[in-house]
Amino acid sequence: AAKGAMMDNRFATALVIACVLSLISTIYMAASIGTDFWYEYHTLSPAENVSEAGRSILEEFVSEEADEKTYTDALFRCNGTVGLWRRCITVPKNSHWYSPPETDMTTNCISFSLSDQFMEKYIEPGNHNSGTDLNRTYLWRLQFLLPFVSLGLMCFGALIGLCACACRSLYPAIATGVLHFLAGLCTLGLVGCYVAGIELLHKKLPLPDDVRGEFGWSFCLACVSAPLQFMAAALFIWAARTNRKEFTLLKAYRVA
Repeated sequence: AAKGAMMDNRFATALVIACVLSLISTIYMAASIGTDFWYEYHTLSPAENVSEAGRSILEEFVSEEADEKTYTDALFRCNGTVGLWRRCITVPKNSHWYSPPETDMTTNCISFSLSDQFMEKYIEPGNHNSGTDLNRTYLWRLQFLLPFVSLGLMCFGALIGLCACACRSLYPAIATGVLHFLAGLCTLGLVGCYVAGIELLHKKLPLPDDVRGEFGWSFCLACVSAPLQFMAAALFIWAARTNRKEFTLLKAYRVA
C-alpha cells in the first residue's frame, strides 16, 4: 500500500507540473498573439529628421489603401513595431512645418484587417503587376492561423484533462499529451513561418543603413511557449503510460 501511495504521489506530481507548464505556455501564447512587438525597427537618425515628413508618413501609414511597401517604409523610418494583428510607428505629436523640432513622440497603430491577413503578397512589394509571391503569401497566412490552432489544441486538451479528473483515471491524459505535442508543433511552425517571412521581406525591401531590425519580446514569448508545450506533453504521456503499465502489472500480480 505504501508503494502504491508513493507511485500515486509521483504521478500526481508529474501531472501538477504538466498542468503548470501548460498554463504558463497558454498565457505566453495568448500574450504574444495580443502584443505588437514581434519585430522592431530602430531608426538611428534623430527624431527631428522625421518631423518634417511625419504628417504625410502617418497619413499614408494609417490609410486603408496603404500597400505593403508603403507601410514597411514607414516602419523603417519611424521606429516601427509589428505584431500578428497590428503595426505601429512612432512620430512627433506636432508634425507641422511651423512647429519647432521636438522630442515629444506618440505611437500610432493600425490593425491588419481579416482581408489583409489573407491578401496576396507580390513579388515586388507594392507592385500589383509583378505577380503573386506564393511563398510569402502562404507564410503570412500560416503565421496568422497557427497560433489559434495551437491555443485551440491546448484548450481542448485541458477539457480532456478535466474529464480525466472527473473519471479519476489517468488514461485520457495520453490524449491531453498528444494534443499538447501537436500544439507545440504548431507554435514551432508559427515561429519558423514568421522568421522565414521576415527574411524574405527584407530580401525584397532591404533595411536602410541607418535602421536596425530585431525580433521583439512578443516573438520571444512564442519561442518559449513551444518547449513548455513539449515538456507538458511529455509529462502527460509519461504519467499516463507508466501508470497504466504498473496498474496492469499489479493486476496480474493479484490474479497470480
